Amino acid sequence: METLSPYYTEEHEAWRHQLRRFVEVEIEPFVDDWEKAGEIPRNFFIKCGEMGIRGMGYPEEYGGVATDLFHLIVLHEEIGRTGSGGVSAAMMAHNIATPPMIEVGSEDMKQRVVPEILSGRKLAALCITEPGAGSDVANLATRAVRDGDHYVVNGSKTFITGGVNADYYTVAVRTGGEGMGGISLLLVERDTPGFSRTKLEKMGWHSSDTATLYFDDCRVPAENLIGGESAGFKAIMRNFNGERFGIAAMAWGFAKCAYEEALAYAGERQTFGKPILKHQVIRHKLVDMATRLNGLKAWLEALAWRQEQGEYPVAEICMLKNMATETMTYCASEAVQIFGGAGYMRGAKIERIFRETKVLAIGGGTEEIMKDLASRQMGW
Repeated sequence: METLSPYYTEEHEAWRHQLRRFVEVEIEPFVDDWEKAGEIPRNFFIKCGEMGIRGMGYPEEYGGVATDLFHLIVLHEEIGRTGSGGVSAAMMAHNIATPPMIEVGSEDMKQRVVPEILSGRKLAALCITEPGAGSDVANLATRAVRDGDHYVVNGSKTFITGGVNADYYTVAVRTGGEGMGGISLLLVERDTPGFSRTKLEKMGWHSSDTATLYFDDCRVPAENLIGGESAGFKAIMRNFNGERFGIAAMAWGFAKCAYEEALAYAGERQTFGKPILKHQVIRHKLVDMATRLNGLKAWLEALAWRQEQGEYPVAEICMLKNMATETMTYCASEAVQIFGGAGYMRGAKIERIFRETKVLAIGGGTEEIMKDLASRQMGW
């Protein structure tokens, strides 16, 4: 499916080569162990930092690396080869927690916190979802009340990716009145008194820890306010745009992996004296998968290019996320069907991909929210 493209340079292909070697040496031999353990060793994130993965797209003065969104697409294609969404989620969790610090955080915060995150020495998590407020961010209830030079935080967050092992938490809190206008962002550090975590068990993403967080009279220094008070909603919404594009790229990588696994298996598996690839019904399944993948790739790259030109295509990115997760679901399902019983067994990449399709259709905003937001952005 690889063809010449106007979007990728020799630099992108060199990056692909480095990443493929990194995945082969530093990830694939350990995925099953990480899945069983339910987490990834800390030293792996330092290796990601040294590789430049964690610093992609961030300012160089804070330890970042100058890249574009096509480097990100290549990254997700190569990580997708592992068939492990948990590895991808753990590697990239900082990419939704750190951008608000860069965009609206104080210079002191950027200098103190961001280099630690991008190097892999410290981990970060974004904390928005609550038991009573998921995609409906404007109704979150976790409250922070100013008390001298601290904020006193009470409430809880749930389904937080990286929430067990993170060192820094970008937390959405209510400092003002009801609705979107009363929301702020606070940087909460791991050992803050009154802050605790409970690990959650889930269907997939086993390599990535997920937690419910509790804030019980948790005192956070006022200097840890990210941006202005009651000005967090705009930063959250802008951050969502990047998260949703990243999810689309992730879904593309795993959909492509499912297709390639199914194609390889179809060439090897024999039925009725010939490879199942020689049966028309199997060939048609693979063509349908390739058709959807090519359509997704074209839109993914087109929207990457538009963003690189300075555009902010909110509606299109919402629709892209839905298209990407639907494509992943389709390809994963068809791949399992092509594998038959072998695709239902633990240890097969496609079994893991199939289990992990739903989380991308929910995370970063559900399919239903994406459609509604897209329609409102288009003035309907």
